[in-house]
Amino acid sequence: MSTIIDVDFQVQWAVPVHVRVGNGGRERIDGPDAALSVLRSGWPSNQSPEFCLARERCIKAVTQHDSAELARESFLNAAVEAKVLA
Repeated sequence: MSTIIDVDFQVQWAVPVHVRVGNGGRERIDGPDAALSVLRSGWPSNQSPEFCLARERCIKAVTQHDSAELARESFLNAAVEAKVLA
C-alpha cells in the first residue's frame, strides 16, 4: 500500500520585506513565493534591471533551491528602485 503525502514547502526569509503596491496597503513579504506574487501583479515598473533580477532570483530560489537571502536582497533592491518599500 502506498500513501501520498502532500507537503507544502515554502522558503521563508529570516527578515520579511514590507511593500506598498496596488491599493497602497502595507504588505508583508515573507519569502520568494510571496515576492513573485507581488512582482507579477501590481508592481509599478516591470522593465527595470532590478525587477528582472529580483524575479529571476526568486524563481531560482523557489524552483532550484538557490539562495533565498540573495533573492531577498534583489527583491529589496527592486522595491527601493520602484519606491514601494514600506
